[in-house]
Amino acid sequence: MIVGMKFVTTPWRCRTFAITLCAISAPLFAADKITEISINQPKDLFPESITSLKDGTIILGSVPGGVFKIKPGETEPKPLVAREGNGFTTLLGVFADEKANTLWVCNTGPGILKAFDLRTGMAKGSYPMPTGAVCNDIAVADNGTAYATDTAGAKIFMLKKGATALEQAAADPLLAGVDGIAFGDRNTLYVNSVTAGKLIRLDLGPDGKSTKATDLKLSGPLSAPDGLRAIGKNKFVESENGNAARAGGRLTLVTIDPKTNMATIRTLKEGMLATPATTATKGMAWVCEGKQDYRNGANKGKDPTPFKLYAVKLP
Repeated sequence: MIVGMKFVTTPWRCRTFAITLCAISAPLFAADKITEISINQPKDLFPESITSLKDGTIILGSVPGGVFKIKPGETEPKPLVAREGNGFTTLLGVFADEKANTLWVCNTGPGILKAFDLRTGMAKGSYPMPTGAVCNDIAVADNGTAYATDTAGAKIFMLKKGATALEQAAADPLLAGVDGIAFGDRNTLYVNSVTAGKLIRLDLGPDGKSTKATDLKLSGPLSAPDGLRAIGKNKFVESENGNAARAGGRLTLVTIDPKTNMATIRTLKEGMLATPATTATKGMAWVCEGKQDYRNGANKGKDPTPFKLYAVKLP
């Protein structure tokens, strides 16, 4: 389904001088105005994480395995990384590093950080976490180091550029339930806890490892925060799944003052089903409904479609 489409009215001077050009341009303007995507196939999509490219392409990770992409102006997901042959068990986070032409993927059960070619979807590497770890989401530093959260172990692991194995980058009781992860600046990571409703600041040393973890003050409560994506220095979009205190998913704008360690939370969109993932591209924040309760919950066995993605203009 496509909503929010607007057509540009051509000024009278253009009508005779460039009618052909205007006719060609109109669909492009219309495509940019897509603010809702409704997906009916595959029926077992169950998105858990999304990432995006500078050109507006959305990349979506499916919990049962496989990665799909939706090009700008389109509403139909197309396979990027095949479900078969890539060792997927449960797929969680996805993150696109265009600079390195790498798509990072978190698989769990067992926890493995996987790398794929961003253009072709071909496998580039596989980096296991310790036994019992739950690889959940990824962020990439300016120097190419990839950081991945371990939700079960309250830890963060890193893979330096050119390395062949993960290193532990952080371990702290504050990281219990750690999920979303994003850089505030090159020396500061921010993560959230899906179980505790926290935002945590991690200061990084010269070796890329955490030297300090700080529990941030919040301007309002978070309900099962999940996806976290940077949109500027110390500014993020975050998706929340909702909980008993506040039903329904929510997309928020999070602005952090590193001097006071205060996180100001502003609602961008609410009233959705549980929303595990968000991304931002071309001035728009996207958020998706996961519908995991149709896979393992009260609605199991029912038709989960359509899977919905919504776009909100960033302020």
